[in-house]
Amino acid sequence: MAWNTWIRQVHRWLSVMFVASVIGTTIALAQKPPLVWVSYVPLLPLALLSITGIYLFALPYVGRRRQAEQGLR
Repeated sequence: MAWNTWIRQVHRWLSVMFVASVIGTTIALAQKPPLVWVSYVPLLPLALLSITGIYLFALPYVGRRRQAEQGLR
């Protein structure tokens, strides 16, 4: 599997994990004695989702730059 395809798949699964953790956190905080530490659970998938998202966002721009550099040679 190509590197970009692998990153895309990881990004998709991280988004599923993030949504599930937000739903779980909402349920945990709605309990009578709220479990406040659970509110930190979505931060890890969110951080990883941000990293992969920035990579995927930058891909077209890096590709255009490489094509432009190859055209100049």
